[in-house]
Amino acid sequence: MRIAVINETSAADRNADIVAALAGRGHEVINVGMRKNGEKPELQYTHTGLLTALLLNLGRVDLVVGGCGTGQGYLASASQYPGVFCGHILTPLDAWLFAQINNGNCLSLALNQGYGWAGDVNLRFIFDHYFSVEPGCGYPPHRRAPQQASRAMLARINQVTHRTLAEIVEGLPDEVVGPALSYPGVWELIDGGPMTDAPLEAALLRRLPVAEPA
Repeated sequence: MRIAVINETSAADRNADIVAALAGRGHEVINVGMRKNGEKPELQYTHTGLLTALLLNLGRVDLVVGGCGTGQGYLASASQYPGVFCGHILTPLDAWLFAQINNGNCLSLALNQGYGWAGDVNLRFIFDHYFSVEPGCGYPPHRRAPQQASRAMLARINQVTHRTLAEIVEGLPDEVVGPALSYPGVWELIDGGPMTDAPLEAALLRRLPVAEPA
């Protein structure tokens, strides 16, 4: 599995903790950022939500682990986009149930609120439990069929209730697209393979000049 780590500026100090908690599990972890305080451009949750949608919809990653101070802002931002199924994960039990019942592709973590002594240990426990079960297997087991049917219906609803990602990229303000695409390493990751969505590729290329640092 390819996993992107995307945390916003208020949680830059937690980036290394997230990467460390994901290490040693046999997955390819791509540290998109923010990797440290003071990096420019600064990514707010409005930017990390867009990056999450792009990486998932382009198939560059299978899972995004993100968050912000409370996890709520990133959850709201990422959920604005098609193809993103995000859960607010505070505890190992949240992670264990979310994987089985909701089979999401995005985890939103609270990286400042309640992040005290042994916060990094809690992150490891969260990932221990998330990866310990079969995604979408259902819990409890006798609820497997209706939960899987609901998840499939949610994917259909997601398609109906969203514009295409190409249209979204075209319409977003420069203040969102610019910092997101110009953050170090982001464009190389987005452009790191064929894009099967020609309108999205065209939209990104049209918006790319506004993302280039002065």
